[in-house]
Amino acid sequence: MQLSDFDFDLPERLIATRPARPRSSARLLVAEGARISDAIVRDLPDWLRPGDRLVLNDTKVIPARLSGVRRRLGAEGVTEARIEVTLLEPGSDGTWSALVKPLKKVREGEEIVFSPELNAELARKADGQAALRFNLTGDDFDAALNAAGAMPLPPYIAARRAADAQDREDYQTVWARRKGAVAAPTASLHFDAPLLAALEAKGIAFSHVTLHVGAGTFLPVKVEDVTQHKMHGEWGQVSAEAAAEIAATKAAGGRVIPVGTTALRLIETAARSGEIAPFEGVTDIFIYPGFDFHVTDALMTNFHLPKSTLMMLVSALMGADTIRAIYAHAVAQEYRFFSYGDASLLIPDRR
Repeated sequence: MQLSDFDFDLPERLIATRPARPRSSARLLVAEGARISDAIVRDLPDWLRPGDRLVLNDTKVIPARLSGVRRRLGAEGVTEARIEVTLLEPGSDGTWSALVKPLKKVREGEEIVFSPELNAELARKADGQAALRFNLTGDDFDAALNAAGAMPLPPYIAARRAADAQDREDYQTVWARRKGAVAAPTASLHFDAPLLAALEAKGIAFSHVTLHVGAGTFLPVKVEDVTQHKMHGEWGQVSAEAAAEIAATKAAGGRVIPVGTTALRLIETAARSGEIAPFEGVTDIFIYPGFDFHVTDALMTNFHLPKSTLMMLVSALMGADTIRAIYAHAVAQEYRFFSYGDASLLIPDRR
């Protein structure tokens, strides 16, 4: 299984840099096996059945992108360097792991000032990342980060424009609750209050799980034999309540439909024994063709990057040939791609 098997040509004009407004006005490609239909996200209730259950990731994106200054006193006096930081995750020792650019401009023990309230010391460097120790903790840190930080837009958007105030709303789901993600579960960005109400009226149930999406979701696959790829780890939790709800839906003959690949990866991690069970911890599950799905009956997701692990995941669910046809249709019909793009509802024949 080669990396090139998951490649496709994507015109740059199809990469969305802003979401549809309202959220549920985005387009929705529905694939029932190889049969493709074109719809709108607000039509989602028409494609689901009473008794189906949507699994929603309630992680909350933090404003993890910071811009600061490193000042240094040397023979030439005080010199400054502009430093860009993307927070990754908190460590057990009170530091935050982070991407720092340019990392070579900061020495261990030096301070980066982000605002009058927020600064951090570079505690150490390792493997191209930094560990930062901030001057604040708890609610004080959250408040200062919220004031100084920007939303960590994916690289393919950030390369085209800077994050702004609108992204604080756009790059957050309406049910975001548990802060800790540095990337959004983007399929969930299509949902708004009217759509949720219409789904509930149709008899669709909801379960919330948590997977804190990390920056590793954007890491490229660097091996040609994809089976040799090592997935990044992300923290997640499936509560006993959510596991019981999912199990009850399966037992009653309803379909379990995760919204987003993050929710899918988490519930499949929690079901590796063959049945869904409560789970809390780090998952680095890697889903590619040949994977045995235990609880997922369908998937709502956006359109993914060529040669990405997410292309491998949807190929595992639908079949590689079917996904190639779906993506060819999406390109031909000029669907909008990636995090702020349009959505797909993927329903395998066998489910």
